[in-house]
Amino acid sequence: MARPIAREAAMQLVFEQLFGGDGETQVLVDLIDYVPGESDRAYIDAVAAGVKEHAADLDAQIAACLRGWTLQRLSRVDWAILRLSVYEMKYASLPAAVSINEAVELTRKYSSESSCAFVNGVLGTISRKLAAQA
Repeated sequence: MARPIAREAAMQLVFEQLFGGDGETQVLVDLIDYVPGESDRAYIDAVAAGVKEHAADLDAQIAACLRGWTLQRLSRVDWAILRLSVYEMKYASLPAAVSINEAVELTRKYSSESSCAFVNGVLGTISRKLAAQA
């Protein structure tokens, strides 16, 4: 299983949700010609559905850690990556260090180098808050 590829595909569906899309796996096949294997499809479906279900909570977690920014000022790519990572840390029990590292790599690929430090900082703050609540 190529989890980084599946995570990237999941991020693309979360990104699509920010524009009012339904975030269904078929979009990956239709738009980017990616046909995930069975276990990757299960991961992608679970993440896309989970992010959609918990979007308000995820956004509240993110917004609480923004300094001088609002969610609406974020690039949609950065916002999708933040939602995905917070979901993985809070609901999918992925270790924070792994989720943050993967989020920074996605940011490096799809956003800008300056966004990497921003995403890393926001997710670091959220991970510390989540750890304190545990």
